[in-house]
Amino acid sequence: MYNKKEMSKNFFSSSLFCNFCILISILILSSCASKKDVVYFQDSKDFETLVNQNSYTTKFKVDDVISIYISTLNPEASVPFNLFRGADEGGVRPEQVDYIIDKDGEIDFPVIGKIKIAGLSSEELRSSLRGKLADYLKDPIINIRLKNFTVTVLGEVNNPGAYRVNGEQITILEALGLAGDLTIKGLRNNILVIRDFDGTKVHTRIDLTTKEALKSPVYYLTQNDVIYIEPNNSAITSSNLDNRASIWVSIASVLITSSVLLITRN
Repeated sequence: MYNKKEMSKNFFSSSLFCNFCILISILILSSCASKKDVVYFQDSKDFETLVNQNSYTTKFKVDDVISIYISTLNPEASVPFNLFRGADEGGVRPEQVDYIIDKDGEIDFPVIGKIKIAGLSSEELRSSLRGKLADYLKDPIINIRLKNFTVTVLGEVNNPGAYRVNGEQITILEALGLAGDLTIKGLRNNILVIRDFDGTKVHTRIDLTTKEALKSPVYYLTQNDVIYIEPNNSAITSSNLDNRASIWVSIASVLITSSVLLITRN
């Protein structure tokens, strides 16, 4: 026969074990994510061909930093059209000076003067400069490079940060690849892209779980775009449970201590 003290201990142990099992079950269920939450392009079919009509060409913006170098078969003739900092003395090569597009969308080009280039692509600027240089140079070679093309990836990715782009084109998938892809807690169907148009911020959402993302206006990124990945419901629930768990652990500790004292006294 069990005495009263042993029955109380067994009841307390059973209740504690049941509560522990319930807590573990809640944590497991809350951390589960279904396939539809994490798989990209779920509606794409085998051997499906998608024609990319979402062509994109990078356009220059206010505050962009641009490198322009003019060369010809006659090096001396092109010297006045290139800006350098420092003298070529003692084996020290002078540093080329870059152009910053001002608030009016212009740069001050040597000899030619003010040129409005905001809104132009590299090829359009090259064509414009070739026409303006026709009176001064024969068959000039014009090299243009956008030097401040960076994208910033924040939120639920493995390596958040700002990334410099080599070239003039990058897709959102490539940017996420640079950031180590989304974590399992990243919300894939509501990614936010913040884009700047001469001081005006435009917010656009993109769903990477569907192939329609390939047609999105933010599939191709522009310089200084910011990508933000929200946490999914699982991550939010887990965070809430972590906060609640710390409170319940404190309460449980007090209850356990009190219960043990009561049982031992009996």
